[in-house]
Amino acid sequence: MKHGKKNARRYIVAASIGALLSAGVATGAYAGTAEEASAPAAAPAYQPEMVKALAVTLGVSEKAAIERLDREAEQQDRFAQLRKDRVDTLGAFFAKDGSLVVNAADAEAAKDVRAAGLKARVPERGEGELDRIKAQLDAKALKSAPAGVSAWSVDLASDTVTVEVNGDTDAATRSFLKAAKSNGDAVRVVKGQEKLETQAVVPPGSRMTFNGYLCSVGYGAKDRNGNQVLVTAGHCIEDLPELAYNGTRFAKGTHTRFALGTRSVDMGIAAVDAGSSIGLDITTYGRAGTVPVRGSKRAPSGAALCKSGQTTQWTCGRVGSYNVSVTYTDRNGGPDTVVTGLASSSVCTQGGDSGGAYVSGDQAQGMTSGGPSNQRCNGQVNARGSSYFQPLDDALAYYGLTLNTK
Repeated sequence: MKHGKKNARRYIVAASIGALLSAGVATGAYAGTAEEASAPAAAPAYQPEMVKALAVTLGVSEKAAIERLDREAEQQDRFAQLRKDRVDTLGAFFAKDGSLVVNAADAEAAKDVRAAGLKARVPERGEGELDRIKAQLDAKALKSAPAGVSAWSVDLASDTVTVEVNGDTDAATRSFLKAAKSNGDAVRVVKGQEKLETQAVVPPGSRMTFNGYLCSVGYGAKDRNGNQVLVTAGHCIEDLPELAYNGTRFAKGTHTRFALGTRSVDMGIAAVDAGSSIGLDITTYGRAGTVPVRGSKRAPSGAALCKSGQTTQWTCGRVGSYNVSVTYTDRNGGPDTVVTGLASSSVCTQGGDSGGAYVSGDQAQGMTSGGPSNQRCNGQVNARGSSYFQPLDDALAYYGLTLNTK
């Protein structure tokens, strides 16, 4: 970024997600006798803190929370098989009772869904039509950013495009809302929302530094040529800087799709230097050991989700919607920036968490992009709040990368 004073730059984010450079990552001590140490017990199926957070959220025992996660995983596998069998579906989402509801294109598809043991409904619109409506709104916003519209997204559960309004009434906002409301009940307008911003601070002592600023270490991956790269939030490496860990350079920004004031997607990558590497375990800041990265299978809306970040550390909630667009404001007076392709969540974050790792079970989900400007988390894993993240699978696909996994 070129705007503002150096010490006022606010899109650069400090966060640590457990990436180690040129070193292995501790996976926790083994329990039992010295003889048993050579044959460690199998790792738990789910990250313990995620289980605790889900139990508190649902008001159930940890055993019941694990059973719920088991059911979610089983239902996701069934849905994946339906898609593999080319059953005509229009997306799916988890209902509050933990059941996966599959939008079927017609009665015949609904019959196939039910035969697979899943709930089915034939929506009035469905994912495809809602995506088209949202794409029209994206095109409108990208011509002139609507400062009074915080976010707009496809909400499969309500079968609408949901538009969140923060109260500003500039001309671009009025024009956007007029276009949105022209779609009738296919668009749902929610008032009283906060303005959003990329969550950035410049605190000392961050894990990743560049040009006097701080940001977060993201996920490790390799490109088509086998070169190692760091995947992170695009606004963290907008100027493609050299990156350092504990004062030693380990990577150099090479690509970003974020640019202040212009059409943006919040993803970027950096080339990792020879001799350095990105760890395969996400830190939970001592709250639950480390979480292994075993894949990047996208979790459906409603699935349990946790995030690691420098400011709020380890916080948990649920996946909201995908294909979310937001308007970010710049506290330094720079232009508003419309960012598309995000996902929403009920995970609480604050300034300094951008770039932090989102994970569901052992499946990497994405990197913190932003959240409400004045949001304050309470220091608890289950702090109430909301945030937006850049889905990791989209970044991997766009740049042609393969995620490094354990």
